[in-house]
Amino acid sequence: MKTKKHTHIYIFLVFLFIIIYIILAVKPLGKEYHFTPEWRKNITTPANNTISSGTRQIEFKLGQSIGYFTEDGQITSLISFPSKASISSDYYAIYTTEDSNIAFYNKNNNEQGNFEVSGFPYFEQDRIFVFLPGGSSFSKCDSQGKVIWVNENTVPLTAFSSKEKYTTAGYADGAIRIFDNNTGFETLSFVPGGSDYNVILGLDVSSDGMYTASVSGHNKQRFVLTKNDNKQPKIIYHNYLDSDMNKQTVVKFCNDDKRILYYYDGNLGIYNIEKQKETNIKIDKTVIAIEETDSLIFVLGKKNKEYTVYIIEKTDTLEGSFSFEADTAFIKTCNNNLYVGQDTSISKVRISKE
Repeated sequence: MKTKKHTHIYIFLVFLFIIIYIILAVKPLGKEYHFTPEWRKNITTPANNTISSGTRQIEFKLGQSIGYFTEDGQITSLISFPSKASISSDYYAIYTTEDSNIAFYNKNNNEQGNFEVSGFPYFEQDRIFVFLPGGSSFSKCDSQGKVIWVNENTVPLTAFSSKEKYTTAGYADGAIRIFDNNTGFETLSFVPGGSDYNVILGLDVSSDGMYTASVSGHNKQRFVLTKNDNKQPKIIYHNYLDSDMNKQTVVKFCNDDKRILYYYDGNLGIYNIEKQKETNIKIDKTVIAIEETDSLIFVLGKKNKEYTVYIIEKTDTLEGSFSFEADTAFIKTCNNNLYVGQDTSISKVRISKE
């Protein structure tokens, strides 16, 4: 009887162990990203000029064509240009290097204004600039093309970036200058230095003007993050790069200003300000564009005619990539959707996490 009693206890304990194991071992499967193609449109399709007011239009530039399209795939505007063009979410202009009176247009193809200065128009959302002849000075203009303020310099401009409140410019002598967009007042000026030959190759400023990030120099080329404390620049992080590029490169703050992405020979650097940590991802293409959604960062790289889109989660990890061949390409994001332009077509990919 005693042995039988013990047998019942052992059986009970075995079953109890199995139940506890099942409870502890069974975990919900982790959610994964899903990329679902939704449509592909040829940009040579006749433009649709009857879209409803308030419809979001996304700008594109492919080869010698610029224009706008909607989230559902309507090509609302398609303009061919023989020489040069600049386009943003709000404005565009077509011009040549000889033009002295350049008109520019809004996204609805209505003439917006004429620039009262000669040069090369540049649009960043609703912000309007003209790079002046000589390559060392630029002006900020209003919505009609009239000059609000001018920054004149004698040293060639080598890097430029604009946010809603601040604009920053980098120069061939290694200087970085930050300007208030409303007044043109120079809020900060400094030289990161640290290299044998100082030159700013890539540059961005955070939306609040608190941080400036740059890639600069030849011989001891480096990435530098500066905090602008009481109008005094303070280097809070720098990294000497295994690189000696002699061309402009991409430096970009993410939308939340918590991390900076920058490219140098075969590498994508990601510096997380909150964690004070840098991550490097090996890539075999030159970065030409960076776009992001709420949880993902998309990086477009190019080598000859091969393009690669790298998918990076905002844990600073590479989730995957895909490649294609084209003569020209772009990427855009909107409402957690990815848009990929390739020669004469635009594709929409819906992103979900399930």
